[in-house]
Amino acid sequence: MFTPRRIAVTATCIVLASCASERSTQAKGPALGEPMAAAEMARWDISIPPSGAGLPKGSGTARAGAAVYEQKCQACHGVKGAGKPADALAGGIGSLGTKTPMRTVGSYWPYATTLFDYVRRAMPITNPLSLSNEETYAVTAYVLYLNGIIGEDVAMDAQSLPQVKMPNRDGFVSDWPPRGK
Repeated sequence: MFTPRRIAVTATCIVLASCASERSTQAKGPALGEPMAAAEMARWDISIPPSGAGLPKGSGTARAGAAVYEQKCQACHGVKGAGKPADALAGGIGSLGTKTPMRTVGSYWPYATTLFDYVRRAMPITNPLSLSNEETYAVTAYVLYLNGIIGEDVAMDAQSLPQVKMPNRDGFVSDWPPRGK
């Protein structure tokens, strides 16, 4: 005897079976979940932790970074990092505890290595990953200089960048429980 419930179950099974058979005749989908060669993984694994491990060769000063900034960053971040249309990069140091906090690289970011990582990975917004290591170090140095964190002729490189003490380095509290030793 055919009841509405049996008809619905039978129809569902037929639809699922037809979907399964159609899938096998379709072209191969994207390579999601397939192993990646170590060389290919290394090309994409460009994250830089607070320690600076993995920083590339190269160096740059704020003086050199000013020209790169004017050419590739200023249109979005304004003259001397003042902002508009994108976020301000400079200023606001000491403002986080006020009614009008200003979250900039100098006032908010805890590590200079994070700045390097972000600039290299995501800037300029219209052409990410396009800056050379030297340009990235120079722009990083320039933004640090605009915030009064380093001098104009201080070279930033794999050794010096992790040593930069950002004004808000100790302003973050971890939610994670302490790791066992």
